[in-house]
Amino acid sequence: MSRYQMAACLLALLIGTSTTATAAEVHSGPLFFDDSKVVSVEYPSWFKASFMNLDDDLTEARDDGKMGLMLLFGTNGCAYCRAFVRQSLSDEGLQKQVRENFDVIGLEMFSDVEVTDLNGQRLAVKDFALREGATVAPTIIFVGTDGRQLLRLQGYYPPRQFRVVLDYLAGRHFETASLRDYVVEQMSRKSELQSAEPQSSAAQTTTLDLNRQIVPARRPLLAFFGGSDCLECQQLRSEVLTYPPVSKQIARFETAHLNWSDDRTLLVTPLGRRSNPADWARELDVTQLPTMVFFDEGGREVFRLESQVLRQRMERALLYVLERAYADGTTYQQFTRAKTIEKLSAEGD
Repeated sequence: MSRYQMAACLLALLIGTSTTATAAEVHSGPLFFDDSKVVSVEYPSWFKASFMNLDDDLTEARDDGKMGLMLLFGTNGCAYCRAFVRQSLSDEGLQKQVRENFDVIGLEMFSDVEVTDLNGQRLAVKDFALREGATVAPTIIFVGTDGRQLLRLQGYYPPRQFRVVLDYLAGRHFETASLRDYVVEQMSRKSELQSAEPQSSAAQTTTLDLNRQIVPARRPLLAFFGGSDCLECQQLRSEVLTYPPVSKQIARFETAHLNWSDDRTLLVTPLGRRSNPADWARELDVTQLPTMVFFDEGGREVFRLESQVLRQRMERALLYVLERAYADGTTYQQFTRAKTIEKLSAEGD
C-alpha cells in the first residue's frame, strides 16, 4: 500500500470524528466557509450512477440529446468540494441548466477504482485524475459528445461565476471565443470594467520587469491577477493576504499584483517577453478572478490557484511552492492531504 493509499484510509477514519461544517456556515458571499475544516462530501442523488465506462456514459448522454459529460473530480474532506455541491449545484436554476445539458459523474480523485476512459483504456481513477490535470479539488471537466474537452475548471466556483460558465457552454460560445474573452465581454456589457481605476502616467511609462531568463531570481514569483470590481479579489486582499501565517510566507516571494484588463502598463514576463497585464493574462489563459500563478526562480510556471481561495488553501499553496513539493511530481492535493492528516493526527494525540 502506497503512502497516499494509507493516507486515504487514515483520512477516511478521521473524517468521521472531525468537526463538519453546519448548514449555517455554507452561505453565499465572500468568506462563507472555513476551509480548514475537514468535511464529508456527498454528491446529489441526481448525479449519474456510472459503471465507470465513460464511452458508454457519453453515448447515453448523446442519445438523450445532451451536450456531453461533466466530470467532477473531488475528494472526501474537501471543504471547497462540499461548498460547490451545496451552493452552486443546489441552486435551482443552475442545477436545471446542468441537468438539461450534461450528465454529471462524481469521481474521487484518490480512488483506486478502475475507470475506462473515452479511448477504452482502463486505469485507476487516481491515475485518470492525474492524467487529466485534476490536481486541485474540485476540478471540473466538461466533455462534448465528440469526446473532446470543452472546458476545464479548477477550484470552487460560486453560483455567480458558475452561471457564467454554464451560459458560455450552453450558448456554445466555446466555438468562437475562450472563456476568458467571454467573461471579459460580459463584464464589459455590465459596465463593470469601466469603473477600473485609471492608470497613472507613471504606470503607463514604467515597465514592470519580471524577467528571470538573464539571471535566475533568488525567490519564486507569485503573480496575482484581479479586477477592480471582483468581490473575491477584495476578500482575498482583506481577509486572506493579511492573515499572519499567509503574509509571512508571501514575504518569501517576489509578487506582482495585476489587473487583468490593464493593457497600458508595460511588463516583461518571467520568460523575457514584452507584454502588458491584459495580454499576459490572455497568454496564460487566466479565465477567472482571482487567479494566482506561481513561477519558479527560472521563470517556469509551476502551479496556479483559480477562483475563490481562503486562508488554509492559500497558506498551503505557498508552502507547496516554497518547499518545492512539485519537483518530485507531488500534486497540490496530495501535498495538502498529507498536511491535513498530520494536523488531525497531532490533534488526536
